[in-house]
Amino acid sequence: MGSRLEGPISPPSPGAQTVFAAHGVTKVYHMGEVSVHALRGIELELYAGEFVVLLGPSGSGKSTLLHLMGALDTPSEGEVYLNGTRIDTLGKRDAARMRLENLGFVFQAYNLIPVLSAAENVEFILQLQGVDAKARRARSTELLNEVGLGGLENRRPGQLSGGQQQRVAVARALASHPAIVLADEPTANLDSSNSDELLAMMSRLNEESGVTFIVATHDPRVIAHTRRHIVLTDGRIDTDEARAA
Repeated sequence: MGSRLEGPISPPSPGAQTVFAAHGVTKVYHMGEVSVHALRGIELELYAGEFVVLLGPSGSGKSTLLHLMGALDTPSEGEVYLNGTRIDTLGKRDAARMRLENLGFVFQAYNLIPVLSAAENVEFILQLQGVDAKARRARSTELLNEVGLGGLENRRPGQLSGGQQQRVAVARALASHPAIVLADEPTANLDSSNSDELLAMMSRLNEESGVTFIVATHDPRVIAHTRRHIVLTDGRIDTDEARAA
């Protein structure tokens, strides 16, 4: 059985590093004279090596929380930390550097660059980091093999199926050895079979590489592949449960 909000979730292994923390986090969006409370007093710690799912219906706050984790937005109140660094007070340039060096992103719409090959899409972040061409290609080849796309390195996104494009997106997210991979509705555009294959692959990569995966979704199938389930309701954490490995 999992642990509900009465007690803190234990780290997945003794001494596991806290990779993300939110303390008293509130997010309010102002739309004319209307104020929308997307998050209300969030307290949360996530640990290295976890595979976490943020669940909840549209408007529950899960995507907003994911954006705060990714330094893509800032809270109205509270503090947000990534690998011990407070990120909600960073300027745009420092936030961009934090994302580049610590985070990988997987989006619902894949967000691949259509004129680049699969290998070039995977290499793109490494190129921004200044990694040399030989090392970039070796890393992209390694990752595309890991996600089952060996031999398709030179195909452009338009020559790949939706499931294959999302695998390229996962490989790209892992390219720079990030501390955390954030995935926002990664199965939304996939059929049941491709969704299950993608989730099983992400679970395997989590176990083998130790990278932390955090998935925001309303897809209940994700629960079977993840070990910590956080349910948001009206901007609050309703339940926070850990499933035994």
